[in-house]
Amino acid sequence: MNHTFQLTILSANRTFFSGRCTSLVVPAYNGEKEILANHENMVIAVNEGEIRIRPENETAWTYAVIGEGFVQIANNRVTLLVETAERPEEINIARARKAKERAEEEMRQKQSIQEYYSSRASLARAMSRLRLAEKHK
Repeated sequence: MNHTFQLTILSANRTFFSGRCTSLVVPAYNGEKEILANHENMVIAVNEGEIRIRPENETAWTYAVIGEGFVQIANNRVTLLVETAERPEEINIARARKAKERAEEEMRQKQSIQEYYSSRASLARAMSRLRLAEKHK
């Protein structure tokens, strides 16, 4: 039995990953979801956060941080469409810290509901980027 699946990760500006994998773990709205070979066909909404990929013939995980999007699973092919995708070494820590501070300041100020959710999303994105960058220094 084949224990791999074709994975394609597309962000707004590039093809982040394309290849065969044995496992993909994504941050869904109701907790992490692991996708393995021959998974049931479905679509899952994903949150911003850390993903883990185990490429074919490798024992180590590959880590990345993603923005919101969704993953489609069909016929042993998985496509992850997200706003952004970055490897730990691509994250500019100083820029992420500034974005976190800016979002925290925005959260302290009076805002409309829409501005509040936008600030909250910015803060979550910055925190995810900083966590991944710090963990994989």
